[in-house]
Amino acid sequence: MNRLKLKAVLGSHPHVKAVKSGELRADLFDLDFIEYTPTNTAFKPMVREQAFDVCEMAIVTYLMAKAHGKPLVLLPATMLGRFQHSYALYNPAQGTLGPSNLEGKRVGIRSFTTTTGAWIRGILANDYGVKLDRIRWVTFEDPHVAEYVDTTARAPKDNKILQMLIDGELDAVLGETSDDPKLKPLFPDPAAEAAKWYGHRGVVPVNHLVVVTEQLAKSRPDVVAGVYDLLKRSKERAGPAATPDLVPFGIEANRRSLELIVDYAFQQALIPRRYAVEELFDATIEGLN
Repeated sequence: MNRLKLKAVLGSHPHVKAVKSGELRADLFDLDFIEYTPTNTAFKPMVREQAFDVCEMAIVTYLMAKAHGKPLVLLPATMLGRFQHSYALYNPAQGTLGPSNLEGKRVGIRSFTTTTGAWIRGILANDYGVKLDRIRWVTFEDPHVAEYVDTTARAPKDNKILQMLIDGELDAVLGETSDDPKLKPLFPDPAAEAAKWYGHRGVVPVNHLVVVTEQLAKSRPDVVAGVYDLLKRSKERAGPAATPDLVPFGIEANRRSLELIVDYAFQQALIPRRYAVEELFDATIEGLN
């Protein structure tokens, strides 16, 4: 039988190393990997053109793609999960700034629709009482989903987000890290804040999962199940998961995180309604755990 060749984009994560190196293979198909650096640059062609058969994708990008009828199918295979509190910075030369006093400030973010941005804004709004519409958002890129109408201010072309923060043109930025001694974390002790947040919410914030094209899911559901199985075996080969597991696999393992990011995305008007977790998957995925 002819083996299917699937075009695939996955980041270089430790738990997919065995698949990307060819050490682990499937019976029915081969994955032909195309490298995108950073991985998020593959999301736009996947959403807009279904340019690959299998692709890592930020969860908020997927939620927005679903809202606009894009023919993609989500797999409950996390590629990237992380606590978000360390991905927010400010410049102390402009005065002390904390998460509670961002209203009226100029806050930069790569794109308003990034998943890290949605997580941090959700934390600011729900845990610190910040009115997000009172922040002056400045963005640098278009959303991956073309139909989304971005009403934020756009930074001048070719300007760099961290340089604008250092130069005092922004008061804070989300979704960035830096070793520059001129910059400080917006959350004074990000690790302690993240631990406290996890203790309260019991949620690992997932950023990236995996999608396949609807065409592949409809024509070869056995191959889609095989993709998931291959990724799961690769994760198991990488060794025991951390505690908490930052790259959960399976619908139930991802449920609370998906429920919360759906809430945050709806609150921030990135999606038109709240989706139940079951709505995020299709019949192809039934039985995958």
